[in-house]
Amino acid sequence: MAELGRYNTLKVQEMAPHGAYLDDEDGGQILLPTRQVPEGTEIGDEIKVFVYLDSEDRWIATCQRPRVQLHQVASLEVVDVNRTGAFLDWGLAKDLFVPFAEQKQRMEQGKSYLVYVLQDNTGRLIGSTRLNRYISDEAKSNWPGSPDPYSVGDQVRIIVSHRTELGYKAVVEDEFWGVIHHDDIRKAIRPGNKLDGYIKRVRDDHRLDIALEPIGHAKIAPLASRILKKLQEGDGTLGLSDKSPADLIELHFGVSKRVFKMAIGQLFKERIIVIESDHIRLTNENDAKKPRPAKKPNKPPATAKSKAAKPENVEKPKAAKPRKRFVNNKNSAKTLSLKK
Repeated sequence: MAELGRYNTLKVQEMAPHGAYLDDEDGGQILLPTRQVPEGTEIGDEIKVFVYLDSEDRWIATCQRPRVQLHQVASLEVVDVNRTGAFLDWGLAKDLFVPFAEQKQRMEQGKSYLVYVLQDNTGRLIGSTRLNRYISDEAKSNWPGSPDPYSVGDQVRIIVSHRTELGYKAVVEDEFWGVIHHDDIRKAIRPGNKLDGYIKRVRDDHRLDIALEPIGHAKIAPLASRILKKLQEGDGTLGLSDKSPADLIELHFGVSKRVFKMAIGQLFKERIIVIESDHIRLTNENDAKKPRPAKKPNKPPATAKSKAAKPENVEKPKAAKPRKRFVNNKNSAKTLSLKK
């Protein structure tokens, strides 16, 4: 059966002057209006369409791409407000309705809000800004004994919600709340931004901490590719090196100095770049001919023979004592002892 508020791939059953009728896979038909029918469409063709309700609450299909689907979150702009609620532009001919009961604060025309799409008790698609009703604080399985949905390092889709004392709260995969801490933000973000995030920590209470960069060594390869692309697009040089200030590195790549050094170190090991004191550059033919600096040879381990050649407990010969001789001093009765 076709699903309301979602994309469906449906087969064309009938062609009519006002559009194509699609099989809803439940014994009924859904109209795809003429202006939406792709050129050359014939009976039996399958078309990917979005299904929603028209102004008379009839199921209708469209080839337009809405900005959000059922049970998803998006930042949408208010285009009109009346006595019953607000109407938001979600990319379709019919605007998305948000009743006053589903507004956390009264919406204003021209402003954008983070909205969750759901079905009301009559089956209509509506929006809501009361996200806490539909987004969970705890990212855990609904079934006892089943593994939790996320592990450290997992890549996730997030949408930034609002700022807090700790950083920014974000909706993770349209289901859970997560926190992006200030220390993990190295580029400008604002509410409504859709970003790739990474699970930094799953706390004991099942709440999520989110990073904007891959965790551990997984972040090195993408950064190395970005550095290489920047070198190739330029003149083969980049005015950054392992001795550059951390704030300058963060300004250009949005990463810490430690991560940057790991990335250029990887490129250097692969003999793709040369690291100079104040810049890095791509290797050339002359660099390829230069041998790598030879490592200092390790001292061979001591053998029984070498130990015997240099005995450790041999006593050193004692220095000979100076001999004494006695002379008579004619001018004195004393006998003098002279050291030789």
